[in-house]
Amino acid sequence: MITKNLKNILSEIPKDVQLVAVSKTKPNEDILEIYNTGHKIFGENRVQELVKKYESLPKDIEWHLIGSLQSNKVKYIAPFISLIHSVDKFKLLKEINKRAKQNDRIIDILIQFYIAEEDTKSGFDFDEVQSLLQSDEFLQLENINIRGVMGMATLTGNEEKIRDEFRTLHNYFHVLKSHYFKFNNDFNIISMGMSSDYKIAIEEGSNMIRVGSKIFGIRD
Repeated sequence: MITKNLKNILSEIPKDVQLVAVSKTKPNEDILEIYNTGHKIFGENRVQELVKKYESLPKDIEWHLIGSLQSNKVKYIAPFISLIHSVDKFKLLKEINKRAKQNDRIIDILIQFYIAEEDTKSGFDFDEVQSLLQSDEFLQLENINIRGVMGMATLTGNEEKIRDEFRTLHNYFHVLKSHYFKFNNDFNIISMGMSSDYKIAIEEGSNMIRVGSKIFGIRD
């Protein structure tokens, strides 16, 4: 069933949209079922669970950290993480840079924006990011690579509200691209859309979606 779900989603999304299979709380057997189809991009929310899975599963899996990340836990994932979606504070950005340097790596990250109307979600506002990108302190961070933006829409049945929030993130991406990353081909990711709203997100410009329950089934 899991493999069938994956194939259904892959068949309905454009080829240029990357699918992150969100495997949080799911056992290794379920992840391996997906892995054996050739899909190797997985997303986890919690550092401790992510590290355990990294240690026990194939090493060519591309692990994405999509949940909230505390600065004191960056050191555990710095040796292997492929992409951190949830960078929402400058303090966190500096810690990722520090741990990347210690591991002789450059770590790819996304800037998380606050686009929803929910207190449970976090992220930068646009003015903060502009100030950050213009600061001398930011220019000294040599071991991070900003790949794009991430955001989560409000959990609501109001499709127009969701669509409007995704449009906001899409606009943020293009302003940053034209002003700060014009000649940086690596800055090319708009990560938005989950199981409940990824179709809307793709229509509004997403090229990376994070889908869990639509693949693995509802979590316990």
